[in-house]
Amino acid sequence: MRVLYMTGENIVKPCLRWAGGKNWLIKYLPQIIGDIAFDNYHEPFLGGASVFLSIKPSQQAFLSDLNEDLIKTYIALRDYPYDIIKVLCTYCNDKDSYYKIRSEHPQDEITRAARFIYLNQTSFNGIYRVNLKGEYNVPYGFREKEFLNEKSLLDVSNALQNAILRYGDFDLVRQNIKPNDLVFLDPPYTVSHNNNGFIKYNQKIFSLEDQIRLNSLIQYIKKIGAYYILTNAAHETIKKIFNNGDWCIELNRASLIGGINAKRGQTKEYIFTNLIK
Repeated sequence: MRVLYMTGENIVKPCLRWAGGKNWLIKYLPQIIGDIAFDNYHEPFLGGASVFLSIKPSQQAFLSDLNEDLIKTYIALRDYPYDIIKVLCTYCNDKDSYYKIRSEHPQDEITRAARFIYLNQTSFNGIYRVNLKGEYNVPYGFREKEFLNEKSLLDVSNALQNAILRYGDFDLVRQNIKPNDLVFLDPPYTVSHNNNGFIKYNQKIFSLEDQIRLNSLIQYIKKIGAYYILTNAAHETIKKIFNNGDWCIELNRASLIGGINAKRGQTKEYIFTNLIK
């Protein structure tokens, strides 16, 4: 029997903070996956990678994201973790150091990855945001927590050793999906939770048309005999798009990412899957 998920102290935790992270989902995975012994694992909206790290697939993992900087950071962390840690040891968590490092544009992959991790850990809310020139512009976060966690970085590096990483559109994932594989889908949410509005910082990143394209990918996954888990906002529009006759679970979760005046609290979320019959 293959190890499908890990529990307790054995779970590898993400080394990056990421908006829309799925740490809240981890405790439900044993109930969703059950005793299904899937083959390869695919995740085209990787983000903070919490689901991948908790499942820790025993076979090949195909991981991707549209964010090129994110994927290049994971590739460098997989291949050169100790070199990245060495660079991070030279950084300081203070306002002047932050803005100095933020203004830099290192060309080598190790320093570039170290900068990405540092900014992620010390910026306001760990938000990834760039201006029209593609320059990271999130302000300093005045975060007191230590930004360098060597064990976390090494654990994630070890978990990525058997992973194929690339950046690009989510639909590229269908090139590698085979029967009995598992695909985890966690798109940026197009519609706000529990109301009729749009999430302001996501409507241009992942549109309703993209949601419809994603449903087409799910149809392909099912057609070839693979499994999928989809998380999405609890909204009637989403329910209509992904009404494929599969299991739909509604869960409450805490909303953890927001701006200065953003509301934080319990929100509802859908989980769609063909793992549960």
